Amino acid sequence: MQKLLLSYYGDDLTGSTDVMEALELGGVPTVLFMRKPDAALMARFAHCRAVGLAGTSRSESPQWMDTHLKDAFAWLKTLEAELCHYKVCSTFDSSPTIGSIGRAIEIGRTVFTQDCVPLVVGAPQLKRYTAFGHLFAAYRDRYYRIDRHPVMSRHPATPMDESDLLVHLSRQTDLPSELLDLATLRSPGGTTVFDRLAAGAAILLIDVDSPESQALAGKEIWRTRKPGGYFVVGSSGIEYALLAEWAGNTAPPAGAGFGAPGASDRIAVVSGSCSPTTERQIRHAMNDGFDGIEVDPVELVSEGSQKAIARAAAAGNASLAAGRSVILYTALGPTADRGAEIDRQEGARHKLGRGLGELLRALTVDQKLKRVIVAGGDTSSHALGQMGVDALTVRMPLPASPGSPLCVAHSSIAAIDGLEVALKGGQVGTDRYFSAIRDGLGG
Repeated sequence: MQKLLLSYYGDDLTGSTDVMEALELGGVPTVLFMRKPDAALMARFAHCRAVGLAGTSRSESPQWMDTHLKDAFAWLKTLEAELCHYKVCSTFDSSPTIGSIGRAIEIGRTVFTQDCVPLVVGAPQLKRYTAFGHLFAAYRDRYYRIDRHPVMSRHPATPMDESDLLVHLSRQTDLPSELLDLATLRSPGGTTVFDRLAAGAAILLIDVDSPESQALAGKEIWRTRKPGGYFVVGSSGIEYALLAEWAGNTAPPAGAGFGAPGASDRIAVVSGSCSPTTERQIRHAMNDGFDGIEVDPVELVSEGSQKAIARAAAAGNASLAAGRSVILYTALGPTADRGAEIDRQEGARHKLGRGLGELLRALTVDQKLKRVIVAGGDTSSHALGQMGVDALTVRMPLPASPGSPLCVAHSSIAAIDGLEVALKGGQVGTDRYFSAIRDGLGG
């Protein structure tokens, strides 16, 4: 492959496609692999300037990270990209025991033998902002500090109860941290302060609240990169910041153009999301021609899971065979969350995602579907692993729902190769997201 601008590991699948969308919109050809590729698969994407590896670390333990993240980072380092990005959700939800961003930083510093790791979370394109170290996020056109956010403060697995990101990180790692705040970043001596703070810290959070501060963050990260790869952590705000810098030095080619995919006569959706956003999307779709099929999540992770999958597949096949689109969901909003029951079984949330993936693969093959959707960040990561997908590329960004592009699946399985797949996190998309993708209009 030609010299890579960037390699990255996504802590879940929707986050991984979020990065891919940002890069493609900036004219950087990108491929996302579901696992470490062999030489033949890698060669198919030799034209790409960025390479991603989709992961599941957002829903994993620090012990899992010690083995799997270390191996992933070591492989990414061999690609010798200018930068290596550990991609986290722009809502930064994590804990000392699940999806620990602190532990991921510790591992990355060791693999890349790097003293200080830049951290960028703010991404105005996604309505995420950091100001003096605190994270703010939008919800239905209003803006909230993340610990007061109507959804993220109540996340079923990793609720955010602290908006100061460095305080939040201090629960996950003992590494010393510093903040390059907005006022200092914009000051004439911002670069000098960056260097001084980086000399004494293991983690350096850079505030981003606007295109101006985003461009300054990108400039500092690109300026301080080291030969052999430079490890950075953050949301897709990293990519948006770098694109602003690359636009000034013409590193990537001109922005790519994407043609509309057109309508699909019928699609299948599986959802493991408990988000109120997804709930509204499901209800809207069921009022717009979709058949809704409830799947019992407790049964899906039980010893009788195969029977549950078979029943759901039979119901889904009946709807699709009659020419209707279908949504198979495990919850309609937070009041239907059965996480307490599910968590009585170790690894059940992963099994839930795999079960939905097995279900979606059966529907895709049986009905020769051309377009599908998976809703739920953690769900997407585990579901797509069951579908035989080797890699994803962007088919079309969805301007109304940034961070959830329509992708093309690449697979050795004929029925899956070329399948159009949209993967959305719980908070992503307008109320008509599922309908819009069915109709080829963007989410």
